[in-house]
Amino acid sequence: MERTATQKIPVFDTTEVVRFLDNTMALKYLADTLCSFTRIESFALPIRVRKGVWRKIRFNDMDIDSLLTFCQAVDEEHRFHFYKRIADLCLFVLGMFPEHVTMDYRYPSSSGGRPKLFGRLRRSAEDYEEEGRRFYKLAGEHRDAMTLDIAQVMWQLYQKFSIAKKPLNYISEQLTPFRKARLFPSPSDN
Repeated sequence: MERTATQKIPVFDTTEVVRFLDNTMALKYLADTLCSFTRIESFALPIRVRKGVWRKIRFNDMDIDSLLTFCQAVDEEHRFHFYKRIADLCLFVLGMFPEHVTMDYRYPSSSGGRPKLFGRLRRSAEDYEEEGRRFYKLAGEHRDAMTLDIAQVMWQLYQKFSIAKKPLNYISEQLTPFRKARLFPSPSDN
């Protein structure tokens, strides 16, 4: 069963999900990704805007917008970990906290989109999936993915993003529904 904003519907792609999880590297990567979200890091780093002018950029690794800003501020050779974290965050939010996306993006009663608040972009589930795919592709193309021997997993996550979130949905709904908030910080806590 898969949950939407208002209902549960049966799905018939369990064979494909099991095939995805049969890949040991993909399974280990998902486990490592879940572990990485048990502790959230926040930073403030000075970035040179121009000669003599510096600006402090604040980010935490649970906030896509701040990660995107910081990613754009660093040279391409240092972007791999940001590409990977942004993609992982999209997968994590859709997998473990799909209700956050629904509550944050749509009004529960009408399913109409909520307005943007104070410069913060509201993302739909489709936006998260699109960004996740895009950043797994960028991570898979980066030279560091080959060096770390995870390029294949990055490409698999790029191609099978919607399949990869389903085991996380299962964990979220069946194994940790009441302990999820203790195990992982909610996206709305940031």
